[in-house]
Amino acid sequence: MKLVIAIIKPFKLDEVREALSGIGLQGMTVTEVKGFGRQKGHTELYRGAEYAVDFLPKLRVEVAVPDDQVDPAIEAIIQSAHTGKIGDGKIFIMPLEQIVRIRTGETGDTAI
Repeated sequence: MKLVIAIIKPFKLDEVREALSGIGLQGMTVTEVKGFGRQKGHTELYRGAEYAVDFLPKLRVEVAVPDDQVDPAIEAIIQSAHTGKIGDGKIFIMPLEQIVRIRTGETGDTAI
């Protein structure tokens, strides 16, 4: 099992959710985060004053995925989150040692 973590642009969430549902993955955790990479923020004008926005709003999407669905999940996220512009995001893959569903006590792939 793997934990797929994707940092995406906020307006791409519905497309990513639909793409992951389309390959049979259910459930995800979404967190509003802020950050920057090569994009390095931007400047905005507010009431006549210019100020720098160093951290840009992003979404962190976390999905627990069985080993055999990791590559399709990555491809689905890439296809749905891609805009071709800087700041599209990143995908991180981490191993999951164990998953336990609290309600039933199921473990492993059946708990996903």
